[in-house]
Amino acid sequence: MSETAHRLLVIGASGRVGRLLSAHWARAGAPVCLQTRGDPVRAALASLRWAPLEDGPAALARVMPGTDRPAAMLVLAGVTPWSPGGGDVALNALLATACLEAAEAAGIGRVLLASSASVYGGGRVVPWREEEATGPPASAYGAAKREMEAVGAAWRARGLSVCALRIGNVAGADALFTNAQREGLHFIDRFASGGGPVRSYIGPVSLARVIEALAQASELPAALNVAAPAPVAMADLARAAGGDWRWRPAPADAVEHFTLDCTALTARVHFAPAESTAAEMVAQWRACRGVP
Repeated sequence: MSETAHRLLVIGASGRVGRLLSAHWARAGAPVCLQTRGDPVRAALASLRWAPLEDGPAALARVMPGTDRPAAMLVLAGVTPWSPGGGDVALNALLATACLEAAEAAGIGRVLLASSASVYGGGRVVPWREEEATGPPASAYGAAKREMEAVGAAWRARGLSVCALRIGNVAGADALFTNAQREGLHFIDRFASGGGPVRSYIGPVSLARVIEALAQASELPAALNVAAPAPVAMADLARAAGGDWRWRPAPADAVEHFTLDCTALTARVHFAPAESTAAEMVAQWRACRGVP
């Protein structure tokens, strides 16, 4: 993303994932513009003030410089069960609608919607493929993200380039990292196999690179799984991060394997082998912390 014509407008950069991504982009001097509801999120990056639900779609076009129109919009804005005050996850579809309407009004031709692996069913040994998001999701949050994807699909049918990014765990933004920072000692479930949970993760720098590539890709499908190609054991991440953790017996409802098949993604974006390792993911997380 070295050319102004490839600017990316990021909606919702103040969340856990957004802060990590914007820290990387600020350090790299990337041509990224961050939407904000108040003060700039990163002083080193361009920003504009716009509230999707309150200000409406036409307002985005008014506050956007006409000669510097982004080629793509990344929608990270959303509500999770762990949002402050406990969020209403049904707002995710409304936020997506507001952002898609605004993209059309502002002449932004591509929208990347941050969805989630939670759109799939429960855990299993076989990785989930994009075409398998047909059964009931494992949670209300997954159902809300599925509804958000349906909103995007309707706009895609109207001619807007919309792709739902079914993002796995982002190193540094999930409970394994945030709970450890907040609480110190934390526990990882150990299953009868002798191992712990295995998940599809991606480092924040790798994720930033994926988003940059997809923002510029010639054509995208309706949905893409987004994670490093190989799953990682959460215990390996805990070891690499150097936190204080202990094993505990896995409860009956714990999930050992929940992973994503990223074949479609790796056909579009190259990954170095190290990007699937716990050591590299933790190194990326550390690099993105503390950037003003």
